[in-house]
Amino acid sequence: MVMTHHAILSRKNSALVVIDYQDKLVPMVWRSNEILERARLMMQAAPIYNIPIFITEHYPRGLGKTVHEISEVLGDARAFEKVVFSAFGSDEFTQALKQSKVETLVITGIESHICVSQTVHDAIQRGYGVHVISDAISSRNELDHWVGIGKMKEAGAVITSSETALYEIQKQAGNSEFKELLKLVK
Repeated sequence: MVMTHHAILSRKNSALVVIDYQDKLVPMVWRSNEILERARLMMQAAPIYNIPIFITEHYPRGLGKTVHEISEVLGDARAFEKVVFSAFGSDEFTQALKQSKVETLVITGIESHICVSQTVHDAIQRGYGVHVISDAISSRNELDHWVGIGKMKEAGAVITSSETALYEIQKQAGNSEFKELLKLVK
């Protein structure tokens, strides 16, 4: 059996966490079109690998619901409402993660330096492995995005990209899952 480095993502016991891609937030963030495209890629690939998806909405009464570009690919994933910046501020989100028995969180969302960062820090504090999909997160300005990335990396999160994560999960070519992945990335 081949030993794999802890920073290589595995589908086993992993979940995709989709944070706050909401109507009033998305248009304000740096690289919004790119992050939506990369987040959609991650969400479309998750079912291929039986990776559950958890989605959050921060104060949807004021910031709107999840944008159509994201909600149309979520399937039956449930949105957890929150008013605390960290997703772990939602007891329902926290309980759902515990019940799913996941060990590694693959994080996408906005904003990098607020809700994403606080969720990542809380996840690490709770013992989860964390992989942040850097091309699927953003902030209203570039500096805050990079500050968020730096803090999360310093705290122990693995900073990665959508394609890196997906090919790590895939592990090998030549099977039906790989063919499905190729359809998404090409």
